[in-house]
Amino acid sequence: MDDDLDGMDRASLIAEVKRLRAGIRAHRDSSGHDLCWFHPQLWGLLPEPIAPDVAVPPWPKFMRGCIAYRESLERELADAPVHDKEFGED
Repeated sequence: MDDDLDGMDRASLIAEVKRLRAGIRAHRDSSGHDLCWFHPQLWGLLPEPIAPDVAVPPWPKFMRGCIAYRESLERELADAPVHDKEFGED
């Protein structure tokens, strides 16, 4: 799966690491409502193509997962600033 790395010289490998780090940082630095989104741009950093056939839970289970995620943020980032805006507000 990672055979593309075998043929890269040092400079190409460094450039690849920097590209991947930039993508990870962009994902890490997302905030507010951007935390809850489908992230094909992150997965697109991999050399193999991504299929858009993601399985989505039914609404009640999906919402329970969202609530559990938000509760984990409350526990793990209790002092994080509050982003008190509706989705779509700047």
